[in-house]
Amino acid sequence: MPKVGEHLNPVVENNFKYHAPKAGQTEKYGAIREKAKELAYLIDNLCPNSREKSVAFTELETAVMWANAAIARNE
Repeated sequence: MPKVGEHLNPVVENNFKYHAPKAGQTEKYGAIREKAKELAYLIDNLCPNSREKSVAFTELETAVMWANAAIARNE
């Protein structure tokens, strides 16, 4: 926490607090996850099992997380 006399950083405050879902956000999260799942199955079916495939899955999961965070933090 900031010391006496220091100002709070609004970005830090926003990024590290709980964001309860607002109306319509749950549907947006679901839509993003469904499209990502479609891509995940495409990757799974077309790519040989490998480190690269694992990284592709990890990065796709990361993209979903950040997309949902964009909604949660900025709407």
